[in-house]
Amino acid sequence: MAILFTSDLHLGHANIISTCGRNAESCGKDFASVDEMNTFLIDKWNQKVEKDDEVYILGDLSFRSNQSVKIYLEQLKGRKHLIIGNHDFKWQKNIQNMNDYFETVSNLEVIKLDKKLITLCHYPLLEWNGSRRAKDQETSISWLIHGHIHNSRDDVFEYIRDHLPCALNCGVDINGFEPVTFEELLANNNKWYGRTEA
Repeated sequence: MAILFTSDLHLGHANIISTCGRNAESCGKDFASVDEMNTFLIDKWNQKVEKDDEVYILGDLSFRSNQSVKIYLEQLKGRKHLIIGNHDFKWQKNIQNMNDYFETVSNLEVIKLDKKLITLCHYPLLEWNGSRRAKDQETSISWLIHGHIHNSRDDVFEYIRDHLPCALNCGVDINGFEPVTFEELLANNNKWYGRTEA
């Protein structure tokens, strides 16, 4: 059983294709429609995730979809945990029992993974449990995994790059459009932030 992390799929959201540059350069495919993007993301998920894997979705699973999110959730393998993002409130109202689809639903969660204490939140945080001791990746036991910022390279990107080495962005746009393990997440973030050679 693997423990995997992802966020910001934005299933059903046509504008995210251009907003985040989801195209042949970033994911090897130009999408003719939002349905093609949805199929691509669901296929990538199911190629990676096994039935008993734990998948933490750190928000923004879907946005502005013209179909029920239940249709997506029924296709996605694994035991899903939702950390609520800013675009999840509306579609949540249309699901009568979230327990039918998710093991847990919360705004923020703290988990232990091996010897690491990991805070899970949709939003990047300046501080989290143990963050003042999280000065470098080699010795830190305290980590933040977040989403929300997609693949933007703005002031938030620069601040995280320069000051928060133990804050990891699990958004699909920088993680191969699939759920990833902690080790994959760390490698992808180090590459994204230019902390190690590609």
